[in-house]
Amino acid sequence: MRNLTLLTTGALLSLAAPVRTLAQSAATDAEFNSNMESPFVRLIRPDRPGQTITTNMLYPGQFQFETGLTRYADGSSVGYAGRQVWGNTLRVGFFNHIELRATQNYLPDLAARRQSGDVSAAPVSGPGGFAPLNVAAKFLASSTQNARSQVVILLDMNLRNGDASFAGKQLEPGARLLVSQQLGQRFGLEGNFGFRQRGFKAEGTKQGQYLTTLALNGPLGADTHFGFLAETYATWQRQQGWRPGLSSGLYYRPLPGLRLDVTAGYGLTPAAGGFNIGAGLSARLGK
Repeated sequence: MRNLTLLTTGALLSLAAPVRTLAQSAATDAEFNSNMESPFVRLIRPDRPGQTITTNMLYPGQFQFETGLTRYADGSSVGYAGRQVWGNTLRVGFFNHIELRATQNYLPDLAARRQSGDVSAAPVSGPGGFAPLNVAAKFLASSTQNARSQVVILLDMNLRNGDASFAGKQLEPGARLLVSQQLGQRFGLEGNFGFRQRGFKAEGTKQGQYLTTLALNGPLGADTHFGFLAETYATWQRQQGWRPGLSSGLYYRPLPGLRLDVTAGYGLTPAAGGFNIGAGLSARLGK
C-alpha cells in the first residue's frame, strides 16, 4: 500500500506511451498541417461542463475563465449533495506546452432549508463559503499541440485554505491521463483516467478515489454555433465501490472564444444516485 501512489502514477505514464506514439504519428501526417484551422481546434473548448477535462491547452499569453452554477440533488454522489455550487476555473497558457490552472468552488446556500411538500425540513448542514483551492498544471505528452490525436498529463493539488467550515482539510494530490481523438473536423472523443488521495501517507490511499470518463462533443447541424456533450463516467473507492453516471449538455457559441452551456447528470445505480443540473459560461482571451 505504501507504493500504491507511485505505482498508479507509473501506470498513468505507461498508458500514455502507446497513445503518445499514435499522436506522434498523426503529427507527421500531411493532413495535420491544416488541422490548426479545424473548428474542433480553433473554437473554444472548455473543461466544463461534465467530469471530463479536455486535452485542449492554451497557448502562451492566452487566458480562459470558466464559471457555472450547479444544483446537486440530495442523493448525488458527485459534488455537494443537496447544495448549489458556483464553480470557477482560471486557465493560463504558459511556455513549453504547459497550462497553469486554478479552480475554486463557492457554496452560497449554507442556510437554505429543504422542503418536503408543505413541511419544512431541517436546515442544510455542511460547509459554506469558499472551498479549498485546487491548483493544477497540464503538460503536453504528445509531440505536437492540437494534433488529431493528443495526450496530456494533468497534475493537481487541493490545498488546505478555504472557509473554516470545511473541516478535516488536507493536501490532496491527484493526477489524470487525458486522451482525445478528433473525429472529422468538428467532433471529438475524449477520455480521462485519474486518481486522487488524501494526504501523502500510505493510509491516504485507502480513501483514494479513481475516475474514468468518456465524452463525445461536437456541433448540432451544419454550423458551429450550437453543439452537444454526451458523457459517461464512473468513480471508484474501496469503501463505496463503483459509482457510474451519465452527463449531457447543450451549448451555444456566439463567438469563437465565448460559450454558454446547460447540463444535466444522473447516477446509474442507487449508490450513485442523484440528479444535477447546471449552467455556465466560458470566455477565452488572447490569440
